[in-house]
Amino acid sequence: MNTTVTRTTALAALLLGGLSLAACAGSEAPAATPAGDDVWIEDAWIKAADEGMSAGFGLLFNSGDADATVVSATTDAADRMELHETVESETGEMLMREIDGGFAIPAGSGLELAPGGSHLMLMDLTGPLEAGDEVSITLTFDDDSTYSFDAPVKDYSGANEEYGDGHDHSEMDHG
Repeated sequence: MNTTVTRTTALAALLLGGLSLAACAGSEAPAATPAGDDVWIEDAWIKAADEGMSAGFGLLFNSGDADATVVSATTDAADRMELHETVESETGEMLMREIDGGFAIPAGSGLELAPGGSHLMLMDLTGPLEAGDEVSITLTFDDDSTYSFDAPVKDYSGANEEYGDGHDHSEMDHG
């Protein structure tokens, strides 16, 4: 038996096997980018308030190839935050409620957070929010990635919707 031919054949088989594996690996879909790397906010701002509650607004954009879903938000400016939507009741009254499932931001598109619409609700403020202050907020996505941003505090006299449970949102101090 010729050992040179056997070694050459074995080497060729190993090389072909390696090339086959490389080709298979190259055909795999690339790993998804974390939503927190694809999402950003423009024109972010927080409503001024002396105590109680406030709300955050802006335009969220998703540059990724997959939809992104914000499932929670946190800030040191409030003991808790909720993701809210505003809906019309059977009587035509606008009511705020926590949104089930979070904020979906379509791939390659955006979501507006605005007074009278979807917004970030800051509850149990840890101190006054005065015009000119900056508030840091961290969004968490359904893939456990995060995105943090700073939003300026502004005076605003709107956003006085009611909660679906009968609580009047106008109890927010408008500063």
